[in-house]
Amino acid sequence: MPNMCLWRPCDAFETAVAWTAAAERSGPSALVLSHQAPPQQPRTAEQQANVRRGGYVPIDCQGAPECLVLATGSEVALAAQAVSALNAGGRRARLVSMPSTEVFEAQDEAYREGVLPRTVRRRLAVEAGATLSWWRYVGTEGRVIGIDRFGASGKGAQAPAHFGFTVDHVHRAVGELLDGDA
Repeated sequence: MPNMCLWRPCDAFETAVAWTAAAERSGPSALVLSHQAPPQQPRTAEQQANVRRGGYVPIDCQGAPECLVLATGSEVALAAQAVSALNAGGRRARLVSMPSTEVFEAQDEAYREGVLPRTVRRRLAVEAGATLSWWRYVGTEGRVIGIDRFGASGKGAQAPAHFGFTVDHVHRAVGELLDGDA
């Protein structure tokens, strides 16, 4: 839909920011919310302010990142666990929460480069949705964990696990990128 601004928040805080942005916007907005109850993510005051910019860094590493993990919606929580485990294990991974790619794309180049440095080419995007739009962020050397079909269901965590939406799968996918097995 022309001029549509889509938000896929990961928790109540991002939902409140998205709701406010949609109310203030002149044009159509859509908020895609999870039917799950994802955990609230911790944020500094700067990170809270940056949610409004459509994409920001909720978990960073010491020094330059080796890998970027982009996630949106309920998948931010599992990506956060995987990134934290990687960093605790001596890797340097950065988590990027991307609640609105349209809003993120409207930011100045310096901000976008600060969040997604071009020099970091090992990238993984995680969304329980179509993969097509994520390739512009991960490039040809990256990977996307997503679903390009419709019609699966299951009990509890069965369907997400079937499609690779687990902390272990995200952790393993980043490891493969870092080890050159992508």
